[in-house]
Order: sequence, then structure tokens, then C-alpha cells
Amino acid sequence: MKRIIFIAILISITLLGCAVVERGESTMVKKEGLENATFAGGCFWCMEAAFQALDGVTDVVSGYTGGETDNPTYEEVSSGKTGHYEAILITFDPEKISYKELVEFFWRNIDPTDDKGQFVDKGSQYLTAIFYVDDEQKKIAEESKKELEESGKFDKPVVTKILKAPKFFLAEEYHQDYSEKRTIQYKLYEVGSGRPQYIKKTWGEDN
Repeated sequence: MKRIIFIAILISITLLGCAVVERGESTMVKKEGLENATFAGGCFWCMEAAFQALDGVTDVVSGYTGGETDNPTYEEVSSGKTGHYEAILITFDPEKISYKELVEFFWRNIDPTDDKGQFVDKGSQYLTAIFYVDDEQKKIAEESKKELEESGKFDKPVVTKILKAPKFFLAEEYHQDYSEKRTIQYKLYEVGSGRPQYIKKTWGEDN
């Protein structure tokens, strides 16, 4: 379903003559008082939209990480042959929201037991992972995963990986802020993916 919507968006971009910014590696933000977090939770449109709504999150960009080649295109990643994850790079203010809170929010927006992808999207590019940038983030992520596993919330193993953050490559411009720029298309995809229904069933109305 996502690929069908993607093709429609490409046609729209061509017809409207929208500019597409150059892709490339995104460096971690070094602004004083701000930190970074990287998560892979399936479709980056959905993950970006969810985290953008959090107080204390100053920026979220969509991209690709964990693969074998530099600066991959969406088509290359979608083939499932490059080893990249669809992911988001978050910039946040730890005085307003902690890394632990971000990790806990991440769990509540994915199916951590899906070893084939996420919801309607299947393939290695849609697998889930937490990418840590230092030992402290690694510790927090591992402890949080252990708590989730021991909570009895799921009757299947939690398969989300915790990995050291590799290079992060920005996705094409038309993927950035997708839920805001193409609200109708995004909502159609989101509902069709089954993600919101799963989240509501698993975590309730107040997720």
C-alpha cells in the first residue's frame, strides 16, 4: 500500500514541479543543551508524525540507517537489498523530555514482536531498532527492553534490536514532514496500515 501511495506522490511532485532538496548524510546535532535519538519503527512517515507531537522534541527528520551503501535512494532501500532501515533522527531537549521517555514512547508506537516488518509493511527495511549514540543510551534502551519483556504485555518475544548508531542519511525531501504536507494521503495510509488500530488495542485510548 505504501508503495502505491509513494508512486502517486512522485506523479504529484512531477506535475506540480516541486523542488527536491539534495540528500546526504545528516550529522548529529551538537547544539548546546540538545541531544539526539535514532529509532527505526517501520514507516518513517508514522514515526516522524508521532514524535513531532512531543513537548521537548525540537526536530525530527526521516532517513535511512544501518545499511551497506552511502546515501541510498528510497527505491534502493525499498528493494530490501541494501540493509538499511527506514528511521528517524530526533533532536530533543533533555530538560523537557528524557531519553528514557522517548524510548518508552517508541515502544507504544510499534509492534515490538513483529520480525517481518511493521503492520502492512513487510521487509527488512521496516524492522524495528533502537540506535544508541553512547553507553548511557545503550543502558537505558536495554533496561527498558528488559522491563517490557518482563511486563507480560506480549505473548511473543520482543525482537526489536538495540544497535550502535551508524551513519544516518536523510531521506528525500518529499518524505520530510509528510503528515503535514500531505495530510489526506498520510491519513489514508496510516489507517490502512493498521498501526493506529493496533496501538489503541494494545495501549488504550490515552497512548
